[in-house]
Amino acid sequence: MMAQANLSGDTGKQTEILAQLRCVAGWTDKIHTQLILISAFNIFLSVTAFLGNTFILVALFKQSSLHPPSKLLYRCLATTDLCVGLITGPSHVAYLLSLVDQNLDFCRYALSMSFIAGFSLSSVSLLTMTAISVDRLLALLLELRYRQVVTMKRTCVILIMFWVVSIVTGASYFFNHRIAIWYSYIVIPLCIATATFSYAKIFHTLYHSHYQVHIHTLQQLGQPLNMARYRKAVYSALWVQLALVACYLPYNIARSVLPKGELSPLQFLVWGYTATLVYVNSSLNPILYCWKINEIRQAVKETITQVLCCPWS
Repeated sequence: MMAQANLSGDTGKQTEILAQLRCVAGWTDKIHTQLILISAFNIFLSVTAFLGNTFILVALFKQSSLHPPSKLLYRCLATTDLCVGLITGPSHVAYLLSLVDQNLDFCRYALSMSFIAGFSLSSVSLLTMTAISVDRLLALLLELRYRQVVTMKRTCVILIMFWVVSIVTGASYFFNHRIAIWYSYIVIPLCIATATFSYAKIFHTLYHSHYQVHIHTLQQLGQPLNMARYRKAVYSALWVQLALVACYLPYNIARSVLPKGELSPLQFLVWGYTATLVYVNSSLNPILYCWKINEIRQAVKETITQVLCCPWS
């Protein structure tokens, strides 16, 4: 018991020391201008993420052609991006500006909030994107049984689990940051492998000759499959998945290469720019939705028209 208490105390101290290393007086004096520029761009990203995903959520509420569980997955993803604009982005800006102002006490609070919110929301986004890839695979493989297997109740339970696990793991930063580290080592490769397998299986099945014969048989039985629409849904999800990988990969590479403790000003800038690229993803997703999903694009146009033409109606 004594050894466990000491181990718990050591990990807690390590977490506190890790925060203190990022909030040291005079550490970033040479890069104040760059920090202010990064902060300004992050403020812009927070605004665009909030506005863009607000319109997407309204559009998804109006849109009725999507299968409800599939729509719920996209609503969850848009919600995480909205929270990035409301919480993670501003807390990251507060952390950067606290370094410029040398407000070290507030710096530690802002860093903790930025890490917990960023880690939790990133985890939910990654898990949700993986669930979307599996959902698209099940829609193809289960065919007519899909709507009986993939239900709103089951999807809600899975998403609640995503949020609870992600928030609890993010909050572990306060008492043992190694939990979050090991969670990342396990969950990130697992999610990437699952999504890769799902899309590979989808494209293999779509172009397999036997499946083409099967589609023709179903059409003869009066059960036509809207393959054109399905392909669009798959490519839309794939674009969002690739955008997430492109925005998150540089940050994860930087995090694995850079020292775990004290950083030089140049190394800190590398970390700052790659972290900003992660926030770009939350502003980029609404653009991808409007570009690749016709129903959402039309609903967003209608919403914007209503807001601009009849703001008080």
